[in-house]
Amino acid sequence: MWVILALVSSVLLGFYDVFKKLSLNKNAVLPVLLGSTITGAVLVAPLVAGSLFFPEFFKTIHLFVPEISLYEHALIFLKSVIVVSSWIFAFHAVKHLPLTIVAPIRATGPIWTLIGAIIIFREHLNLLQWTGVLVTLTSFYLLSTAGKLEGINFGKNIWVFCMIAATLLGAASGLYDKFIIRKIDRLAVQSWFTFYQVVVMLPAIALFRWKLPPDERPVFQWRWSIPAIAIFLLMADFAYFYALSYGDSMISIVSALRRGGVVITFVMGALLFSEGNLRRKGIYLAGILAGILIITLGS
Repeated sequence: MWVILALVSSVLLGFYDVFKKLSLNKNAVLPVLLGSTITGAVLVAPLVAGSLFFPEFFKTIHLFVPEISLYEHALIFLKSVIVVSSWIFAFHAVKHLPLTIVAPIRATGPIWTLIGAIIIFREHLNLLQWTGVLVTLTSFYLLSTAGKLEGINFGKNIWVFCMIAATLLGAASGLYDKFIIRKIDRLAVQSWFTFYQVVVMLPAIALFRWKLPPDERPVFQWRWSIPAIAIFLLMADFAYFYALSYGDSMISIVSALRRGGVVITFVMGALLFSEGNLRRKGIYLAGILAGILIITLGS
């Protein structure tokens, strides 16, 4: 069951990335991120309030958010700091890079999660899994050659570095998720995590606006796709945390399956934004996904 939930999460994440691009195209980055996080907080607020005043009803519909300790709140707040940091990097990268470049970079996330799982959770790799790692990293290198054809030098482009940083932080978040889901109810994690996103974002926005002169601040436009970011992320995270709540779930496999959503991101990038060099990038994306599939089969 946790495998199916991970696949559902991957499809939703694919559309989540598309809505990010639609929102960020020629738009201010941090206000878009703040708008989506506030939307998420508004959507989960009824669950927290309802669980407090009508606990039996929310238990019946399996949406009960239990009370948690101050220590558990601190653990969730740390997750919010990691994730918001990842998002700030990712949103800037998505604004400036083609989706057909962003998607393959994001697809390498399971590699870094897998390495972390080996170190932290002592998960071991067999020959097939090591083969998958090699195929993925080779395809990622080849993708960098495709980027050069569009004037994107992976070794010098700041937005590529931002996307890589976002991917690494996302991998760290995935490992941390497996840790806290063992300790805290999954709905409590998702609900309070959504609230704390806003708490973390507000000082980041204030600092950014304070440092930039008024005439250099990017113009913000409200778009319908901004709340869609939050809606699809909430649904994706619901399926994701549900998958991790299974005792036999493996974070390395869940992370790998979730990256399958980059296919949707890639295709929509080609259709909606008329991005070029699709054949070459598509082949390299297929190579990355093949590597992830080999890792999954080896597990």
